[in-house]
Amino acid sequence: MERLGQLARGAYERLLELELSGTPSHVAVIQDGNRRYARQRGDDASEGHRAGAETTEQVLEWCRETGVDELTLYTFSTENFERPEEENEALFDLLCEKLREFADADRVHDSEVCIRAIGETGKLPERVREAIDYAERRTGGYDDLQLNIALAYGGRAELLSAARDVTGAVDADELDAEEIDVETVEQRLYEGPSRDVDLIVRTGGDERTSNFLPWHANGNEAAVYFCTPYWPEFRKVDFLRAIRTYEHREESWRKTRARRALALVRALGGAEGHDARRVLRRFKDALPSAEREAIESETDAEFERTAD
Repeated sequence: MERLGQLARGAYERLLELELSGTPSHVAVIQDGNRRYARQRGDDASEGHRAGAETTEQVLEWCRETGVDELTLYTFSTENFERPEEENEALFDLLCEKLREFADADRVHDSEVCIRAIGETGKLPERVREAIDYAERRTGGYDDLQLNIALAYGGRAELLSAARDVTGAVDADELDAEEIDVETVEQRLYEGPSRDVDLIVRTGGDERTSNFLPWHANGNEAAVYFCTPYWPEFRKVDFLRAIRTYEHREESWRKTRARRALALVRALGGAEGHDARRVLRRFKDALPSAEREAIESETDAEFERTAD
């Protein structure tokens, strides 16, 4: 029966892979459930974290297979400092071990994975900072797949720090309040991901994003996939389902953009609707065929008349 189950899961994975037509560029994961997994098995929390580290290695491989460019893992939040010291020390030891192991692994170098830590890493023990430095130096020249490990990270603290820096610059007459824009804020965030988040995955059953990458994910209206398996139980089929959720979200977003643009074209008309027509031309293929044909018959002549 176990063998049959494996065959069935393998067949389902292949079916999901065939159904996928696009891949998110940046996936961010909240690795929840390590401690509950260990408790369920009668083990210490450290055993749950170790089992979760094995899942992380698998997810890296799945990202490489599906063409994901960037993976960010919520490994240790600022709130985690409040956990028992003994538990955190064991986790810090594991982080040191895995960072150095990853930095030396042939599979990491063969796949050209660049490892970076994001967050207030200065709050971490010295041995962890040294392991971070080692991993970043060993893999800093790669750009095929970027692995961000969020350590001592808190999204609210990040935004608060950026806001303080901006107001401080305004008070010191170094910045005009009228000149504040997206780039102004981004320059004052942690040295974080290189691109916006397309998909957030959370394991363990909780349906919340826990203050994770609010600027890079919420601002980009990232798709979110919640699932019940604890992180050590997360399987490739769960990963593929998450990507399918992203695809559905992307499809819905494109339809919405096309319909909004169409409404503007109908409302404005003439030269005022030029930008809306450009958006509609870009996204109209996302609409159902009948709706698309109706739009084409209604607007093709206008598109030709106003074409650049």
